[in-house]
Amino acid sequence: MSGTGDSERTNDEDWQAIVDNFGERAKIDEPDPVEPAPARSWSEEEPDPAPDPGPAAAYDEPRFVPPTPPPLPRPEPRRAIAWAGVFGAPVLVLVALRIDLPSLLDYLLVAWFVGGFLYLVATMSRSGREPWDDGSRI
Repeated sequence: MSGTGDSERTNDEDWQAIVDNFGERAKIDEPDPVEPAPARSWSEEEPDPAPDPGPAAAYDEPRFVPPTPPPLPRPEPRRAIAWAGVFGAPVLVLVALRIDLPSLLDYLLVAWFVGGFLYLVATMSRSGREPWDDGSRI
């Protein structure tokens, strides 16, 4: 059984053979160094160069302005109170953990949460959707 030293030596020899037989390297012609233009100072007599209107001309075209979106729909008051109970009551309980709330207020917050959840479940649409309807609206 050969040790790991033999396989490492074989790998090293294989790599060295690949490197030795790689072939001639390509010779690349280096470009001539470009001499910088002489520094020029602008004097008062010379006018400023005119700006290039190149890409700025594209911005003169009229742009598309989308119409203002319709206002967000407002839920009916009962439904809004139910949603506020489902999301607001737990937040109020978490915020008020450090404050010793009266027991009656604790029970009211729990009742608001449970009542809002039950109201939302009870008023859900009972009709099934079409099988091809994925719920998106255009």
